[in-house]
Amino acid sequence: MNKFFNTKYQKFLSLTLLLCLAALVIIGCKKKEKSDNKIVEIETQKTDHVWYYFTQDGFAQIDNPKNVPLTGSVPYTEAIRISSANNGATSTDGTVKAYALANRLGVICFEEDKISIAKDINIFSNRTASNIVFIDGIPLFSVYKSAFFNDTISSAAYKNDSDAHLFLVQFDDTSKISYPVINSTNLTEKPNAEVTDFYWDGKEWFCSIKSISDDASGKTEFSYIKFTPASPLVSISPVSAEELITVRQSSVSEFRDVMSVKPYEQAPERIRNMLKGFDQSIPFVIEVKTAAGSSERVYENELAGSFETELNAKAIISQSWSAALFEDGTLFIEGALPGKHILRGGKPVAIRLPKLDEGYVYSDFVISGTTLYAAWEQTDFYKVSRSGFLSVNLNSTLYNKIR
Repeated sequence: MNKFFNTKYQKFLSLTLLLCLAALVIIGCKKKEKSDNKIVEIETQKTDHVWYYFTQDGFAQIDNPKNVPLTGSVPYTEAIRISSANNGATSTDGTVKAYALANRLGVICFEEDKISIAKDINIFSNRTASNIVFIDGIPLFSVYKSAFFNDTISSAAYKNDSDAHLFLVQFDDTSKISYPVINSTNLTEKPNAEVTDFYWDGKEWFCSIKSISDDASGKTEFSYIKFTPASPLVSISPVSAEELITVRQSSVSEFRDVMSVKPYEQAPERIRNMLKGFDQSIPFVIEVKTAAGSSERVYENELAGSFETELNAKAIISQSWSAALFEDGTLFIEGALPGKHILRGGKPVAIRLPKLDEGYVYSDFVISGTTLYAAWEQTDFYKVSRSGFLSVNLNSTLYNKIR
């Protein structure tokens, strides 16, 4: 969802959100003096969190994002950054793993306070990875090469290698290996084709395909298809895909419809209840994901006559909790994390993550057990330079302070 990357991160963002929250906050003993339907705000402490930044071959700790070694800015499709993330399913023993795609590197696995990365140069090198979804608890994601920013898409060797045009990939958490499931060439006969985006509604897969003609003109063409598998998708490979999936033509209007931003009034009730009151103060666009689910839905909270900067946010709905992270670092959460009590009887809590310097934003998050992982990046329009993630101990930040 590139809409979330075309940022409006301006100088009033953090101040505006802080002022709006001030009207909602209950702190310490003042909670008893206010009505119960207001939001409690908590500030994180230095002892509760750890910063990480991405290197060329992994990640490392740092005391502050501004102290990360300087790197050149590159388009977001080519940058090492967290491009997509979501929680997995709750296992039989109650543990919950979460996953994030480290673009150009591999899959990051979060399990409680343990972090690992499964790198795969054959899958991730020179490709853009995004759109993590789950089927039967198994993570899948897409990869492609950008015709705008990736020069390797024009190489003769790549054009002539049909096996190189990957699309859908599954991640095996046991072996820590990523396997191709469907290639672009399984979906179209057009030359030099890349599936640049997709939407899976839990039944059908809708794909946007970009192809480049073989002649001297190098003409670019977009086409749209939808497909359904005849067998469990995770059992399919590029070799068997054409026999095991049914491909039908779609249209730009159908694809735009499934990808369209919906009015906030249509957002899930749990999200609207969690942000009640706050949603009357600030316009925002929120991407809502279901833990271990299909593609996210996007909703826009428009406020007529508002002059406030529209914020971007990500949200996750899990079985026992919901949370939403805004780009300035304000996290709303309600419910109960695994093995913990229900917060404030089901009422929301707001946590202020460490403030980022100007030009930096929080871009995504997951929660594994009682550890929050929030992606951060330094952005300039469509380019990214520094990037990484923050881990926050919610047991000490949240549960030791709120009943």
